[in-house]
Amino acid sequence: MTPIHLSVKSPSVRTPESFTDAETAVERLCELYQTAADFLCQEFTEALAHGAPGKRIRAYYPEIRITTTSFAKIDSRLSFGHVAEPGVYAATITRPDLFRHYLKQQIALLIENHDVPVVIGASDTPIPVHFAVANDASITVPQEGAAAFPLRDVFDVPDLSTTNDDIVNGINPSVLGAPKPLAPFTAQRVDYSLARLAHYTATAPEHFQNHVLFTNYQFYVAEFEAYAREMLADPKSGYTSFVSTGNVEITKPDAVIPPVDKQPQMPTYHLKRANGAGITLVNIGVGPSNAKTATDHIAVLRPHAWLMVGHCAGLRNSQSLGDFVLAHAYLREDHVLDDDLPNWVPIPALAEVQIALEQAVANVTELTGYDLKRIMRTGTVATIDNRNWELREHTGPVQRLSQSRAIALDMESATIAANGYRFRVPYGTLLCVSDKPLHGELKLPGMASDFYKTQVARHLMIGIRAMESLREMPLERLHSRKLRSFDETAFL
Repeated sequence: MTPIHLSVKSPSVRTPESFTDAETAVERLCELYQTAADFLCQEFTEALAHGAPGKRIRAYYPEIRITTTSFAKIDSRLSFGHVAEPGVYAATITRPDLFRHYLKQQIALLIENHDVPVVIGASDTPIPVHFAVANDASITVPQEGAAAFPLRDVFDVPDLSTTNDDIVNGINPSVLGAPKPLAPFTAQRVDYSLARLAHYTATAPEHFQNHVLFTNYQFYVAEFEAYAREMLADPKSGYTSFVSTGNVEITKPDAVIPPVDKQPQMPTYHLKRANGAGITLVNIGVGPSNAKTATDHIAVLRPHAWLMVGHCAGLRNSQSLGDFVLAHAYLREDHVLDDDLPNWVPIPALAEVQIALEQAVANVTELTGYDLKRIMRTGTVATIDNRNWELREHTGPVQRLSQSRAIALDMESATIAANGYRFRVPYGTLLCVSDKPLHGELKLPGMASDFYKTQVARHLMIGIRAMESLREMPLERLHSRKLRSFDETAFL
């Protein structure tokens, strides 16, 4: 049968235009995206109501493009905000309203560093209808076969060729004549993760803050909410609201948060400040798969730091329940990132994050110097993918743990650190010893109750204090070259 080639109906958009001001460039991005999204929503609604139109419906993501012709050396202290060599660079953009502050920062640096304009226009990448209607709660995309017409015959759907991690993984092939990537993610990759975030966390991407704490226990949530209410009661704190699961947002310290009918897979909470400078807490649950899923999607929001503050098994007899572990190396036996980041790649400790965490421990515990060693050890954290590893034959695993000089074991920390390394997001780990399986102290009912009561609040506060310290650090210092490869994108 001869295929039917439909003519294409698209919204009318402005021709590409050059900008030397980041603010107006972002405004144009917002205008282009909103025009495209509104067009797709309207056409999709009409198609569901009246049947397939006789045309293909298509709208395009907006694009940022820059062309440089000079090898002029940029300030080498800065790890971002510039391209390495002459050429044409471009990035498709989605939800510029959500990324407004980030885009203004990155575009302003490009214009300043290269003294050339950026060109804003429509790209040649179609917007999948699923992503265009995602922000309109009144519209639902039916599953394949449920509509009166094949969806893909009329509208564009997600395309794996532009929804991947090729850029951040450093395997993006250069196509002759095509622009080089300007940003670490394509628009479709970002849209995919924004949708996944809403699904897994039951909070909208708009609420996520630039400083993210991961934990593997629900005990930390109550303490985080208590701290949030304390901050909302203090007009000098700078925090403006607290968002709970289901996008319930409060601004008053005594406001009631109704319980949710069903908890999401990764309950998430946000203590907000202006420009996303607050703190997000994600309970990722147990396991490296959850840790990878959460970080895969949060990475597109380009946070300034993420930290793991969870529980672990202490591996040394000299440790006690409740002691802290500051990871300075990772033994990666989680395996979930083996295809993206080979195990032979070292995951270095980041000095800025390590110092912030150690100072936060000292601040909260009021111990300094040599006395700090009473409650905190620095060393290798091993991350595994088998929760009941204790039930396996001991000789092999214990020998590897000893040879690696590991002092603690969990199921998430190395995954989070490795994905931070891969996505160029500063990372760190501060764990709390909740059991010592090699020394007869197993995590059983009743054994750890006192530990939970006394240590959770202190542990969480250390994570918060570390994040508040990192928040005051200049971006160019926190986002250093340690996380940048040979051929990097200009955008963080």
